Amino acid sequence: MSSKKASAATKHRKAAAKKPARPASPPARPRSVRPPPKPAESNPYAVEWQKVEAVQSVFRKSAQLAEDLLHETERLRDNLRKLERENAAMRTQLASDEAMRDLLKKIKQLETEKSTLLSHMHEAEAASTRYSSRYSEMEEELAKLANVYIASYQLHSTLRLPQVVAHLKELLQQLVGARSYGIYWSDATRKSLVLFASENLDARKHGKLTLGGDDPVDPVVERAFLTGVPAIAEGKLDVFGEAQPAAVVPMHFDERVVGVIVVYSVFEQKSHFVSVDFELFKMLGAHAASALAGALLYAAPGAKLPGPEAFRNLGLPARDAT
Repeated sequence: MSSKKASAATKHRKAAAKKPARPASPPARPRSVRPPPKPAESNPYAVEWQKVEAVQSVFRKSAQLAEDLLHETERLRDNLRKLERENAAMRTQLASDEAMRDLLKKIKQLETEKSTLLSHMHEAEAASTRYSSRYSEMEEELAKLANVYIASYQLHSTLRLPQVVAHLKELLQQLVGARSYGIYWSDATRKSLVLFASENLDARKHGKLTLGGDDPVDPVVERAFLTGVPAIAEGKLDVFGEAQPAAVVPMHFDERVVGVIVVYSVFEQKSHFVSVDFELFKMLGAHAASALAGALLYAAPGAKLPGPEAFRNLGLPARDAT
């Protein structure tokens, strides 16, 4: 009997194994717990029910309060994250402002250094300009000295009258820039000036200049000869000509004026007389007469260079005379 039951149970298990498994049913929704109906006031359990209801009300309020606390906590967390982001942005802005302040400070420092360097550069430029100006002045002075030396050397390099006159004319043309001029020598009476060398000048009209006569010469020429003070124009020279000379230079021999050099006009490229021209006029006034006088004396008949005996009557000491 027991074996039959066992075989039946085995068959039943095999058949159950062959059947497909049923899908698991979804979990049942929790049913809302409804409070039990309020008992009648005559019910002896009314007091107990009121206690239960009070406890449930407390639980409901506690649940609502917990939910409100959760919402408030979430809101505070959101605010905290927002404040953290704002704090990070403010830190970044603060770092940027600090870098900007450092940059502005560096720019100000660089501008100060730039101003200092510019001031030093301007001082160096001013010093360089002064040195350049001084160097130019020195070059000009050296040029003046060279021209004066050349002119003086040419005047006194020979005792031949034609060469002295030729040198004098070359100095007036090449160094002074005279285009038309005349060189006059005074006669013994000092009443007239006789022309003995000229260039681009009408010799018939200007061959002899009378001083203090009925037909006097140009007052500038007469005044320069009588006073010994040169009359040299300081403005533009294109307005001067034979009617009005540009320069009158008296020629001195010791303290006596023996003639004049009259420059009537200059070349077109010469706009005005410069300082070196005044120095040349000064040199010509002091040395032209002595060079001409020496050449005239040496050109006289029978003139010759003096011998050593000519220096013995100069009143020199014996040791110097021998």
